[in-house]
This record gives sequence, structure tokens and C-alpha cells, in this order.
Amino acid sequence: MAEIKEIKISEEFRPAPQFKKLYYIYLLLAIVFGILPWYIPVLLSAPFTVILGLLISIPAILIFVSYWIPKYYDTMLYKLTQNEIVWRRGVWFKNTGIVPYNRITNIDIVQGPVSRSFGIASIKIQTAGYSGPSGGGGMLAEIRIEGMEQFEDLRELIMGFVRGKKPLAVETYEEDINMKILDELVKIRGLMEKSSRN
Repeated sequence: MAEIKEIKISEEFRPAPQFKKLYYIYLLLAIVFGILPWYIPVLLSAPFTVILGLLISIPAILIFVSYWIPKYYDTMLYKLTQNEIVWRRGVWFKNTGIVPYNRITNIDIVQGPVSRSFGIASIKIQTAGYSGPSGGGGMLAEIRIEGMEQFEDLRELIMGFVRGKKPLAVETYEEDINMKILDELVKIRGLMEKSSRN
């Protein structure tokens, strides 16, 4: 078994190599259970033009997906900083996102039977009030850190940052309260100085 790479703050990391194998297994399962049950009967009973079209198109799609899987894996990058999670992915359409720790409301570990056999899992991060992939502000947005070997440790590392950060709404509220208290104290001091002079 390969050595598990330690995740360090401000260094990019990617899913475990087993994640590519997981995608290939999903492709194989899609072929066996999603394509073959109808593909073979159609090839045996359809007109020649349909057979010819299927003999060309279905293998071409499968070859394309087999080519796409490692390309997609190579684009998947994550980075933890002191204040946020940064992620990037996409072969043709590049997607980049930033999730501040003070927006994170929940972190779940997702692991199916196949990914469990590979010793990997995905971390699903939910945020509140963040304008991200799932919609506008106030909606729950999700990102997934996929195919991680040290998923428990990574979850605890992120939770440590989350616990150390106050939600943005609380920070703003506390700043407002502190400014009001400071204003009142300045007024009281001014009144006290004025009354002591008289």
C-alpha cells in the first residue's frame, strides 16, 4: 500500500490515486448493468443502420470516458489555508471555489462500499449564507473533497479551523455592539469631565 501523504496548510493536495480506480469501477458497473442489458438484445434484433450506429457510438463514448477519468483526476486540487478551503477542478470547464471556515455549518464523511474497499471517502461540507454552487446567499451550498485516504484526520483538521472561527454574522453583531458600547463610554467620560470642571 502506498504511503499516505500528510496534508499541510497552504499546500495543494489531490485525491488518493485509488479515486481513479473507483471511477473506472463505476464505469464498468455502468457498462454491465446500464448498457449491456439493452445493448446486446438491440444488436441482435435491430436494423443494420441502428446496429452500425450503436457499434460506433457506444464504444466511442466508453473510450472517451476512459480517457476523461485520468484527465479529470489531474485537475482536482484542494488547499487549506488559515481562513478558507480553496478547490479547483474541471477538464474543459474549470471550476474554482473558496469556502471560508466561518461559513461551514456541517461536515459529513461519505463512503460507499466500493470506496470503503479502497480505503477512501469523500468529505461533504455544507455552508450557510454562502453564494456557491448550490445557489444564492442564505442557501446551503455543498462542496466535496473527494477520494481522501486520511478523511477522518482531514475532517478533524477542518473542524479545528471551524471551531476557532466565529460565524461572520456573529462577528459583525459583536463588532456593532462593541462600537455602541465604546460610543456610550466616550459620551459618559465626556459628561463626567464636563461635570468635574463645573
